[in-house]
Amino acid sequence: MHNLLDSAGAWLINLAIALVIFFLGRYAVKLIVSIARRMLARSSMDEMLANFVLSILTGVLLLVVIIAALDQLGVDTTSLVALIGAAGLAIGLSLQDSLKNFAAGVMLIVFRPFKAGDFVEAAGTQGVVETISIFSSTFRTPDNRTIVIPNGAIYSGVITNYSARETRRIDLIIGISYDDDIRKAKDVAAAVLEAEPRVLDDPAPVIAVAELGASSVDLHIRPWVKSADYFATMCDLKEAIKIAYDDNGISIPYPQTDLHVHQVLPKHADAAPFAKATEAGTD
Repeated sequence: MHNLLDSAGAWLINLAIALVIFFLGRYAVKLIVSIARRMLARSSMDEMLANFVLSILTGVLLLVVIIAALDQLGVDTTSLVALIGAAGLAIGLSLQDSLKNFAAGVMLIVFRPFKAGDFVEAAGTQGVVETISIFSSTFRTPDNRTIVIPNGAIYSGVITNYSARETRRIDLIIGISYDDDIRKAKDVAAAVLEAEPRVLDDPAPVIAVAELGASSVDLHIRPWVKSADYFATMCDLKEAIKIAYDDNGISIPYPQTDLHVHQVLPKHADAAPFAKATEAGTD
């Protein structure tokens, strides 16, 4: 009886100590997480990533506290840790794609190859970035479609950020006829660029002969504009140059193919009609 009472008393003492460990541990976890939150708030880390890091930190610290409390109660925590590790491994293997997207999402948030509002080409999609989350990113295409792309597909390929620079160069290739005056064509194009207020003076536009093609003399017309004005200015310049060339008698040729037909007589064709024609010609 005394042994039973002693065992019960010892167990109650261990239970009390375990409860103290648990509650003090919870308080310590809250204190540590609070300090970490203030440190992350002063850093340049993305808010979403910071919240995720704090959640992971909270979970790990609470797990340590629970294991310490259970160890005080005499529970074999070695087996528990091994079980948790095995479960984590199994979950990790079953969620390989999700973990890949998660890792890519962290890299996107940390290294910031683009941000919300940028016009980006990635994973075969062009559009404005609306959101960047841990597992996927949302794009809005020029035709107003919403596309959700896994971060793994984005980070594993080439990312082109058209909004990363303040200015962008427009590359136009305009072909003129070989009969047209090249200097006049360049002057007309320069006048069109000068009349367009969105074209920047610095860097200065470049107009040069790029190639003597099969059907045309190809001019490279390369003005610089603000990145936000790129598409609208490019379309307007194409129209303005075409109208200006028409007004100045400069033609923009299109590819032509000359077809030559040769008549070939069959090997066993009847030669009598040709012989009669020859005789008639000699009479």
